[in-house]
Amino acid sequence: MTIQATYRGSNLSYPLGVVLCALAGVCWSLIPLGIRHIETASVWQILFFRSAGLLPMLFCLMYWRSGGRPLNALFKAGAPGVLGGAALTMAYTGGIAAVQLTSVANASFLFATAPFMVALLSFLVLGERVRAATWVAMVLGLAGISFMVADSFTTGNWQGDAVALTAALGFALFTLALRWGKAADMMPVSFMGGLFALVLSGLVVSGTGQGFDLPGHEIAIAVMLGVVLLALGMTLYTFGSQVVPGAELALLSMTEVVLAPIWVWVVLGETAAAATLIGGGILMLAIGFNALTGLRRKPLPGGL
Repeated sequence: MTIQATYRGSNLSYPLGVVLCALAGVCWSLIPLGIRHIETASVWQILFFRSAGLLPMLFCLMYWRSGGRPLNALFKAGAPGVLGGAALTMAYTGGIAAVQLTSVANASFLFATAPFMVALLSFLVLGERVRAATWVAMVLGLAGISFMVADSFTTGNWQGDAVALTAALGFALFTLALRWGKAADMMPVSFMGGLFALVLSGLVVSGTGQGFDLPGHEIAIAVMLGVVLLALGMTLYTFGSQVVPGAELALLSMTEVVLAPIWVWVVLGETAAAATLIGGGILMLAIGFNALTGLRRKPLPGGL
């Protein structure tokens, strides 16, 4: 989930910023566990109710950050904001589907490829320079991904891995849109992503006859995922990222990736295959290497 936002000039202390970003990762790491407790709802039904919980929280935050002018903030986002919102909808949908189709460990590790996708897309589309260390990290990360995906083909979980990578691509495109529009605040774009997700999932649920009549506890879980875990995590991350450099954010994002499989193992007894742990370990090594080498220099916009 972790995406770099560029805010500076905050009154927050650096240690507090680190704590807030780490807590954001903890919030997001609990989302797959919540999805695992939803047994009957489809991807689109979960997305609808989660978005319904997410939007009011994001609107309140956007209202506060814009000084009471949320509509101005939305219009200011312009075309990049609309494209970023659409990409975020793709990420939200893929994220839920991936957790339903493959192991949480596989999904979490593959979600973590988003920063490398951002680096490559920024190079191809925006002409941004990519550090030599980042190229090395991407090759190393690709090796880890290949290890996991190759095993998934033998176990029949390759569809879930493909959807997880699609979700990561959605987050990468979201970040690319923020850079293209030189957005100083990701809240309006995030709000549009939630709004698009609500409308799209509502149309799919209605059009396919799935309906909105779900067990009350499943609706409650889906709404909680939006209100508490997704929105709260985004709020903590928004403030924390004001004072934490991008390379360090990449390191802190590992809390989400590492904790998500642990929660489902502790609570549900879901274990990860050896290939997933090995491939995911290689990928985490690549992300850590890229982040640590980035700490020794002034980070590029977006922390690559």
